[in-house]
Amino acid sequence: MSLAELADASELSKGHLSSVEHGLAAITIQTISRLARGLSLPPLYLLTFPAEDERAHAAELVRKLPADQVRKLRRQLQVQLGLRKR
Repeated sequence: MSLAELADASELSKGHLSSVEHGLAAITIQTISRLARGLSLPPLYLLTFPAEDERAHAAELVRKLPADQVRKLRRQLQVQLGLRKR
C-alpha cells in the first residue's frame, strides 16, 4: 500500500503520515486509531510485535475464520474462562 493509499484509507494527510514515519511528528492515539481503521486492523496490532506475541498469532488465525466460526470459538472461550455456562 502506498503512502497516498494509506492516507486516503485512514483519512489522514500524506504530509502528516510522512512526518510520523520520519519521526518529525508525534503519533497520537487518534492517528493510531485512524491508521488501524485504514488498514482494517485492530489498533493493538500497530502497537505490538506479532512475531513475539502468542496472542497475536492466535488472533491472526481467528481473523481468517468465517464469522460463524468466530462466534462459535468466542462462545467456547467464554465457557472455558468461566464467563458463560455451558
